[in-house]
Amino acid sequence: MFHHSASVSHPAAGSATGVLEPGAADSRDAICFQRCTWCGTAMYHRLLCPVCQGSDLRTERSEGIGTVRHSTVVHRNTPAARNVSLIEMAEGFVVRGRVMGPPVGIHSGDRVRLSTAKDPVRGEPVFQLVDEPYRAWT
Repeated sequence: MFHHSASVSHPAAGSATGVLEPGAADSRDAICFQRCTWCGTAMYHRLLCPVCQGSDLRTERSEGIGTVRHSTVVHRNTPAARNVSLIEMAEGFVVRGRVMGPPVGIHSGDRVRLSTAKDPVRGEPVFQLVDEPYRAWT
């Protein structure tokens, strides 16, 4: 999404500059997300705001803290079971990733911190538990 004038390229107005471009931020240290400049909605890897359909998105860097909203154990296309989790980040967007630890030990409501923004095998964010989960035994 670039306009070309002679041999110089300029980002088009309203483009999500830096989101999918290599080198925009160190991909191992942080997750970059977009925030709509019109309504303030935070989102992950979108071209248009899901709320107002605006295209003027500002790239921001997440602090990397979130909460597991859903986690499931996957057995397909992998030598060992692994979890796939939906993480609601503190900034208000949701990202799919993996939480380190035993797949059956990850539950909704667990607090997590980003470990690496891009797993070398699957290319998805990897998180670690912030607190040892408390489980009431009945």
